[in-house]
Amino acid sequence: MQEQFSKSDGDARPFTRSRRLPPYRGVLAVDAKDFTGRPALEHETISRTVPDLLMTALARVGLRRLWDDRQFPNTTGDGYVFGFDASLMPLVIHPFLHTLQEVLTDYNVLSHGVAPMRLRASLHVGPLADTGDEFGGNGTVRNDTHRLLDSRPVKAVLASHKENITHLASILSDRCYEDAVLSGYTGRHLDHFVEVGATVDGKPFAQRAWVYVPQPSGPLYDGALDADDSTTAAVREDAPVSESAGPQSPRVENSAPGGNINSGTVHGGQSVSNHGIAGDYVEGNKANRVRGFQGDQVRGDKNRGRS
Repeated sequence: MQEQFSKSDGDARPFTRSRRLPPYRGVLAVDAKDFTGRPALEHETISRTVPDLLMTALARVGLRRLWDDRQFPNTTGDGYVFGFDASLMPLVIHPFLHTLQEVLTDYNVLSHGVAPMRLRASLHVGPLADTGDEFGGNGTVRNDTHRLLDSRPVKAVLASHKENITHLASILSDRCYEDAVLSGYTGRHLDHFVEVGATVDGKPFAQRAWVYVPQPSGPLYDGALDADDSTTAAVREDAPVSESAGPQSPRVENSAPGGNINSGTVHGGQSVSNHGIAGDYVEGNKANRVRGFQGDQVRGDKNRGRS
């Protein structure tokens, strides 16, 4: 049976007529951290610099054609977004994101007198039409790409990791992760990606996503990445308890000069502090899935004062 399609198909209401899906496209969006906090004089410079950095990184990894063929490109003032051939998604995840971190490092080192540039990046994939005009690329996939870019977990990385080391934090949609990473097509092990619940303050948005940081300088674990942007990577001891959890039990604090004491049944929060013990300095909760830098932090002679 011959297929029948007309130009008016695109104008038909949803769920009333079957039609072809738009092409399956990858979408990359980036955003500069603290853009609104910069002096107005710098805004135009940043807006022009972001796409230049993207182009430089793509050219360095042999993907200049992806930049030349980008679809529905658009500046967002403090960032940039464009679509690309979805089959190239594994290469965009790696080595492009790793190289973009290197390009940002070079830029921040060599740009004397200019505030450091730190970027968030989000990647998504799905059907999007490109009409070739300013309305091209609109759709749920594009909207969700920007929501991921503004989500708490990826903001928490740049807020908690060292600004002189970690210049880029990225977040992948679950579909992007399943298609390009879990499938084995991306040259990065699964352990480089941390599952998070992506939410945006004031927006009805909540999705499973995956954070990838090419050059971390702090811990990567669920509790830290789901924290508010203003918190550090450590779990906050003063975090509020949900009202649904019932009345709060008093906090119990145990302290021992040479070890930990934990006897009886404890309800509510517990704070444990170890001082004067060779090894980790632990305060608060160290449990949870931790990725990134987990070694001891020692200053001075580790054996000093020990008999």
